[in-house]
Parts: sequence; C-alpha cells; structure tokens
Amino acid sequence: MSTTQEFADRLLAWFDVHGRRHLPWQQNPTPYRVWVSEVMLQQTQVATVIPYFERFMARFANVEALAAAPADEVMHLWTGLGYYARARNLQACAQAVVARHGGVFPMEIERVMALPGIGRSTAGAILALSGDVRHPILDGNVKRVLARVFGIAGDPGAKAVIDSLWDLAERCTPHARVAAYTQAIMDLGATVCTRSRPACTVCPMSTLCVAAREGRQAELPGRKARRVRPAREAVLLIAERAGSRAVLVERRPASGIWGGLWSPPQFDTEAAALEWCRREVGEGAIGMEQPPAIEHAFTHFDLRLKPLRIVCVARHAVGEPGDRLWYALDAPPRVGLPQPIRELFKQL
Repeated sequence: MSTTQEFADRLLAWFDVHGRRHLPWQQNPTPYRVWVSEVMLQQTQVATVIPYFERFMARFANVEALAAAPADEVMHLWTGLGYYARARNLQACAQAVVARHGGVFPMEIERVMALPGIGRSTAGAILALSGDVRHPILDGNVKRVLARVFGIAGDPGAKAVIDSLWDLAERCTPHARVAAYTQAIMDLGATVCTRSRPACTVCPMSTLCVAAREGRQAELPGRKARRVRPAREAVLLIAERAGSRAVLVERRPASGIWGGLWSPPQFDTEAAALEWCRREVGEGAIGMEQPPAIEHAFTHFDLRLKPLRIVCVARHAVGEPGDRLWYALDAPPRVGLPQPIRELFKQL
C-alpha cells in the first residue's frame, strides 16, 4: 500500500469516529450552501462563522436571492466577519451564476474557477462536498497537515512548495468517499493538527507523520518570508448632529480597505478634518472631544485611527444619494460597517 493511500484510509477511519457531521452547511449540502460556507470560512473560525451562515441563509436562501439583494444588505449581514472583499465577490459571483448559468451552479471545475472570487481550492471543495466529485483541495489546514505528515519544508508561499503540496493533495484524494475525505482533512487540521500545540498523541497519522517522528511540528510547515509591516495613521471624524444621536458616514470606495462599507470620513490631520466639517456639514460646533484611538490590524499593515468627535448643528444637506448618510445610533440602518467602527458606535 502506498503512503498516500494509507493516509487516505487512516483519515477516513478517523473521520468515521471523530469527524464533524452536524455543521449547518453539511445539512442539505447544495453547491450554493457549500460555496457560501467555504467563502465565510476563509481566514475565519467555524464557531464564528456558524451564526453568520445561518443568518445569511435565512435571508438569502438561494443564489437568485443573493444576486438580487441590495449590496448594503449583503454587507450589513457580513459586518463583523472581516475581509469584506469576500462579501463583494460573493454577490458578484451569485450574479454571474444567474447571468451565465441560469441560477444553476456549474459542476465543471473550470467553469467554477471562472466565477469571481473562486480559486482552485475553493472550487474543488464546492464540487467535492456538494457532489462527491473528485477534486483535491489545499486550504490552510490541508497545507499544514500535508506539510507535517510528508515533511514538506520551505516557504509555503514559494511556487515549488505549493506545487509539491498540490501534487500530494491530488495523490492523497481517494476515488471513493470524496466528500467525507475532503471534510475529514479539513477537520483534522482544524481540531488535531493545529498550528500550535498539535494533538499528536491522538492523531491517526502519528506513526506516519514526518513531523511527529522527528519532533519538527514547530518547524513544519515552513514560515513565510517575514516582511516589515507598515503602519498608517488617520483622523476619524465623528460628526454628530446635535439633538439627533446621528453620525455622518460615507460609503468607502469599492477598492481599498473596507471597500463598499460605510464609515466616518478619514483625514490625514485634525486640521483637515475640521476644515472639511466646516465646509461640508456646517460651522456651528457645540462640543468636541477625542475618544481613545482605535488600533486595527489588516493583512498587510496596521492602522491607527484617532477619533475626533464633534457635536454640531448641521447647516448643509449632506445626504448625497448613495454617498453619505446620517447613521442613527439608536436606530441603525441596515448598512455594512467595519467591525472597529461598529464597536466605536456601540461605545458612543
């Protein structure tokens, strides 16, 4: 028996006893439901995703409903999950499925990968989990399991390493029980072969695993080449309309951080924020304070926002269609907010 076949056999035997079978997206695993869950699970823990998935499915039960929904409602239901480009791509993909495929999710991997926001691993997971169609996957959990079991060292972002892992993923994927195998390898990485403190003593691969045999769990998988994380700083203008408990927000550009979400305006300096407020909102400032700074880490940089709260008498109309609105703190509209902004508004 080959090592890759033994890997699959051990994994499936483990899954039959310890695998997760009651996650919401495993019930009625249509391509649509599996796809939404896979997108939500990117960079996000299962426990966090479950309530978001259930709310999302309650509102958007099928791909047509998601395709036709107002973008603000999609972003509102995504608020708190982070990585908001996923939500924009999700709706763009739903619209493409309706336009190109009549609302029926394609079952050919090339067509799935041609849809917005879907890469090779996500496409493989959708087809394997919903249709038991044999396609390998290579998400973060799978990379870690394969790198440790088969001793694949090196920068996990390097092409040679990725190619080796894809080759292993292909050879390990069985021709039967593909859906079970796909769920099993994700489960093993999420619950046993974890990033830190892997539970090697209860792992079905312990005697097969290079990392366990050689004590290299901390070394495998390899680390990406470290880069200095840049830091950015901005002033966040909290312009609150006197007597209304409403804060001025604007829709951020589709590209860039928090694309398509609503947020108070940001400025390079306090002077620029005050000048903009006088010009766009009105001259009559009643009070001003500076709440604590907000620290937020993005994938590639750190952001420090310094809120500047101004209670003022609005003298100008600011509700340009689709551009700005007064966000009522006591009766929030159903629009998408970045998580740090939502938390700030709760404090206010």
